[in-house]
Amino acid sequence: MTFDLTAGSAPIAKKNPIRSIHHGIERFDDYAWLRADNWQAVMRDPLLIDEEIRKHLEAENAYQKALMADTEALQALLVGEMRGRIKEDDSSVPMKDGPWAYGSKYEEGGEHPKFTRLPYGGGETEILLDGDKEAEGKEYFRIGGAGHSPDHNILSWSFDDKGSEMFTIHFRDLQSGADLEDTLTETVGGGVFSNDTKQFIYTKVDENHRPSKLFAHTIGESADDDRLIFEESNPGFFLSAGKTQSDAFIVISTHDHESSQAYILPADDIDQPPLLVAKREKEMQYSVDEAHGTLYILTNRDGAKDFKIVTAPTNSPSPDNWQDLVPHQSGRLILAHSVYCRHLVWLERSEGLPKIIIRRLSDGQEHAIAFDEEAYSLGLAGAMEFDTDVIRFTYSSMTTPQMTFDYNMETRERKLLKTQEVPSGHDPENYVTRRVQARAADGEMVPITLLYRKDTKLDGSAPCLLYGYGSYGMTIPAGFNSNCLSLVDRGFVYAISHIRGGKDKGFGWYESGKREYKKNTFSDFIASTEYLIENKFTSKGKIVPQGGSAGGMLMGAIVNMAPELFAGVIAEVPFVDVLNTMLDDTLPLTPPEWPEWGNPIESKAAYEYIASYSPYDQVTKQHYPPILALAGLTDPRVTYWEPAKWVARLREFSVSDSPIMLKTNMGAGHGGASGRFQRLEEIAVSYAFAIKAVGLLEKT
Repeated sequence: MTFDLTAGSAPIAKKNPIRSIHHGIERFDDYAWLRADNWQAVMRDPLLIDEEIRKHLEAENAYQKALMADTEALQALLVGEMRGRIKEDDSSVPMKDGPWAYGSKYEEGGEHPKFTRLPYGGGETEILLDGDKEAEGKEYFRIGGAGHSPDHNILSWSFDDKGSEMFTIHFRDLQSGADLEDTLTETVGGGVFSNDTKQFIYTKVDENHRPSKLFAHTIGESADDDRLIFEESNPGFFLSAGKTQSDAFIVISTHDHESSQAYILPADDIDQPPLLVAKREKEMQYSVDEAHGTLYILTNRDGAKDFKIVTAPTNSPSPDNWQDLVPHQSGRLILAHSVYCRHLVWLERSEGLPKIIIRRLSDGQEHAIAFDEEAYSLGLAGAMEFDTDVIRFTYSSMTTPQMTFDYNMETRERKLLKTQEVPSGHDPENYVTRRVQARAADGEMVPITLLYRKDTKLDGSAPCLLYGYGSYGMTIPAGFNSNCLSLVDRGFVYAISHIRGGKDKGFGWYESGKREYKKNTFSDFIASTEYLIENKFTSKGKIVPQGGSAGGMLMGAIVNMAPELFAGVIAEVPFVDVLNTMLDDTLPLTPPEWPEWGNPIESKAAYEYIASYSPYDQVTKQHYPPILALAGLTDPRVTYWEPAKWVARLREFSVSDSPIMLKTNMGAGHGGASGRFQRLEEIAVSYAFAIKAVGLLEKT
């Protein structure tokens, strides 16, 4: 045993069984009392949490701290290492927009970014917003974004000081540097200006934290007078607004996880009624951009599972007028697109690897931006301007720090603007990155990305941290992560399992890991674990799996299914109380999540299937390995009581002496600490746990 259980006493949560009946099935939840009845108020003010619940969470924190006390020196060492790989006085490459180039930078020792601009072509840099200055005196502070107006005279910026993802928006006069009196509260954080800069379009959240109303705010006037532009009445849909690349239209978007709907509104005249592009259809998704009076629409309509691009006139955009431009190709998943004055650009993934494709509008000629590494990551930053031939993209791999390029779409010239600096030093030649395939239980091949040092012995003796997510179609990129080098340099194999539920192998890979196929996600991860053991990358009992949010649900499921494989489990803000959450339609994300997981309120089949894997419900009497669960008190996505209840139930049922620990950040939400160095402290806790779990603490 690597944990000294005499270091502290585990809190024992009281039992207060709550009975429920759904579809004639009776259940009792012993720990439902940990869900605060006033959770909406707690999101806005964490001090309003019930005192008994607060004391229990604080006792859990004390227990976790006591059991990890012998790692505190290691945690400090890890923070120092990770911080040493960060260029503290770093800055982005400014991006041109008209007469200015906009960017951001960090000062040495600074936790938060500064937003900047300078005259294009050279000149003195202005600091438009100083994140560190705005954060002074606040326990938690996160900037939600900053955007300049079309006339370059106003900066909209937002912040969250609770961790609950409810943002306050301010407007800064860029000539005086002072904020205007306008204040927009309880927003999602972003928004767009009308082209005359007189109005600002933004989304507010309702009392259950759902983005449901779109308003137009007149700059210089009271928010009480804001005009409602659009309201989404379906609680299962998210509402947002953005602009086309041309700046000609504001796009109003509503969507859940499988269906979408969009309206366009002239950015020169936002008093017009929004024009519907295509009415909502079940499992039909689309997104729009515009150039020269034509909409370019990325959609899966008409059986285009991996998406295609169609066109339609802006004055008559209904599907009757859609014309295929980039046809559907099975296995080639088109992820995103943008349209510039002379070019159409899209990001696609095939065979698990991303490519950027450029198509000239005048003649349809296409070419690709791609790389030769076995596994890598591409990011399409695009451009702020419409009338340009130059776009920006980023490239990295598990061994190669991020590089930022400007790319001329006509001449095909790549210009390297910046390579991520690793101040403490990094030699890619010391490391190996590989892409291997594990055979799943049903014969599917599951990609695994690996990173390890060249001198690591692959004889089964190496410990392994295996990361997984596998939900919502999200793909975990094989990009550079300087933090994980602290494990790799200690002999770990760092692995990412690209399991079903993501879109790593196309849209079908996502569909075969959701709803009634969700268990494929878990069995894929276990198959990946077994592959790494069989092929001597590691061995049984030396693997620490890690996942957060829906990836935390993955952690809860696999530790119920195969606890003997793992040395310890790291579950960050874990979505582990799936059934209870999907039965609670007052929670922010429950109605929008039903397409992903199923609706157990309406469907007995969905109820029974979710109950059959929901980690909280499937805890049984068995030997569990050490578990570290991390939570945030004001988390609106995975509420704090999910991991709190799960830990209580694990502690009740586990027949091993392995510690089950919960660490709740009492002043933060889903993303944890907000500062760039504060976040390293949380990563250090997880990494120290992994090192301790595999028995390497004394060797570090």
